[in-house]
Amino acid sequence: MSLQSVQAFLAERAPDIQILEHSASTATVAEAAATLGVEPGRIAKTLSIRVKDQVMLIVARGDARLDNRKTKDALGGRPRMLGAEEVETLTGHPVGGVCPFGLATPLPVYCDVSLREFDEVYPAAGSRMASVRLTPDRLIELVGASWIDVCG
Repeated sequence: MSLQSVQAFLAERAPDIQILEHSASTATVAEAAATLGVEPGRIAKTLSIRVKDQVMLIVARGDARLDNRKTKDALGGRPRMLGAEEVETLTGHPVGGVCPFGLATPLPVYCDVSLREFDEVYPAAGSRMASVRLTPDRLIELVGASWIDVCG
């Protein structure tokens, strides 16, 4: 269902964006970079976190790390990663395929400013073997995200 929810989301909002289905895994940043033949930073990883009682998604460049101090300053609390089961329940996507498209539950989405360093990035597409290619600005526009500076 996850890949299908992304397909439906893109068909409605961005029919020009093609889902790239791969024969190799894109579940980790390293696997995705190798499969796509791009540098790890171009992989737009989606982190599922909780700050206090608010669950949200943060999309960041693949080689960036969440900075606890920056996150606390920007979002008002210490970030805690969600467990795999909760991630899949809330997003509808399996870990390794989590993306901000076609979510099972509406969640706030933030994009780390680190993504702006690239003209194109590759987020997952709801599957451990699928992704999309788009500009960071298009990503923000499609999912109604806000820019945030939370990575070091």
